[in-house]
Amino acid sequence: MISYIKGIVADVEDNAVIVECGGIGYRIFATPQVLQEGLRIGEDIAIHTYLQVKEDDMQLYGFTSRDDLQIFKLLISVNGIGPKAGMGILSGLSADEIRFAILSDDVATMSKAPGIGKKTAGKLILELKDKLSLQDAFEQKLSNQMTNEDSDGGEAQREAIEALSALGYSGAEALKAMKQIDISQHDDVSSLLKEALKIIR
Repeated sequence: MISYIKGIVADVEDNAVIVECGGIGYRIFATPQVLQEGLRIGEDIAIHTYLQVKEDDMQLYGFTSRDDLQIFKLLISVNGIGPKAGMGILSGLSADEIRFAILSDDVATMSKAPGIGKKTAGKLILELKDKLSLQDAFEQKLSNQMTNEDSDGGEAQREAIEALSALGYSGAEALKAMKQIDISQHDDVSSLLKEALKIIR
């Protein structure tokens, strides 16, 4: 119903920002990262939103990127994960970290999110793994990265994982191995592939 709101920051609370738009002040719940991004009263802001409608209440949840909003929607599609839990996960992990943790069955990383135990982390991974693809995850990561150096490294990692898959290893095995490699020491495909094979074997 409300895709995004563009207006003026009227106030910043502990867990929400008040955005004035068209003479109306909208309270939008947000993660600490959003609230700590230097929001200043009186400045313009554009924020992607998710509207939760209950019998006796309506609440807005806001994100500065469309990617975070999409991951939030994915998380709350899991039975038992409500908007507050989804916000909690995004307050502890980035959208990229969540995607790669799910794709690599990384329960430990998912468990780092506030209020998420190993059992819930395992449930999230089980239910969401088939809704994500490794290729899409890498493409999104590349688009999120700001420097050419990081982008080059991400491209090399993607190609190395594709090569491992061609050799018969599963995407999860390849991704787990790649996460253990220091990209600054192995920034080309050949070097990454050799190092990954040492780890897998």
